[in-house]
Amino acid sequence: MPPSKRPTINDVAERAGVSKSTVSLVLQGSKLIKSEKRLAVLGAIRELNYVKNRAAATLRGLSTGLIGLVINDLRNPFFTEFSVSAQMEFSRRNYATVIANCNEDAKIQEQTIKSMLEHDVAAILISPCYGEVNDAIEAIVNSGLPVLQVLRRVSAPNFSLPFFTPDYTEGSLLAVRHLLDQGITRIAYVGGVEGTEISQDRMKGYLAEMDLRNLPTKVFHGKATRRLGIDMADLIIDNHPDIEAAICFNDLVAIGMLTRFASRNIKVGKDFFVVGFDDIEEAQLSFPPLTTVRFNISGFGRQSAVKLLNMIDEGSDVQAIEVTGVELQIRGSSCKSL
Repeated sequence: MPPSKRPTINDVAERAGVSKSTVSLVLQGSKLIKSEKRLAVLGAIRELNYVKNRAAATLRGLSTGLIGLVINDLRNPFFTEFSVSAQMEFSRRNYATVIANCNEDAKIQEQTIKSMLEHDVAAILISPCYGEVNDAIEAIVNSGLPVLQVLRRVSAPNFSLPFFTPDYTEGSLLAVRHLLDQGITRIAYVGGVEGTEISQDRMKGYLAEMDLRNLPTKVFHGKATRRLGIDMADLIIDNHPDIEAAICFNDLVAIGMLTRFASRNIKVGKDFFVVGFDDIEEAQLSFPPLTTVRFNISGFGRQSAVKLLNMIDEGSDVQAIEVTGVELQIRGSSCKSL
């Protein structure tokens, strides 16, 4: 008679009525799995006489630990710096990292997440793409894996995932008050995909303060790239000469605006004023140096990694929404006195 087939992790998951990822977490000793599911998995292991294949486990990342890092756009230097700092913290704690760039494409994100789950990642750190909740996001929730959303979030009535973010509203509030305190009152907000939560949050402080002072607002939406900054600078120069300043969704938009104003002989910091958001390395190297909302990208990446690692190793809970502080880094692009 041929030898009986050796039971696999899939067999254990099917017998226990749980996902393969849940079985993996039980094998790793994670404290995140509820007792009834843990008992079901352990019972299935005994019934099937399952023995973990350590060679296969090594390939799947179970022995050292494998963490999935899902990023919406790695071409943005902000996300590159964030990802590197998170990866270094994971490595310091003996976890390997699989980094995926989804390029703001929900289908790529779905493929990536499903593949990570199939390869038994221990946890997922994700800055999700714009769009609706899809099957992949629901699969993360149902897997029982530790998951932390950063910078952006997706949510639905039937579930929520922990979310760690800078204080976007405070950021635009600091920016608009800085300009208003200098007597600059005709201020536009530039960038951000219309209708998305992060766009609304990043301009909320601007809108609230302008409304409080009975000042008109002007918002120019669009995908937050250098190209948008260039195009919006042209639009403001040609069609809105009354606008004196722009608060930008991110530094890429702001740097695009600086580039176009320079090519059209408009002196930023004297004839027009620009504030960015994120404080990427280019911000202090631009001309003039860019005033921007700062929150220490590398530090935020490390903090995000530590929070996720604590969820894995200690079963610790993370607040549903946790916000970290920001500050305004004032440079020549927005200050009349510099």
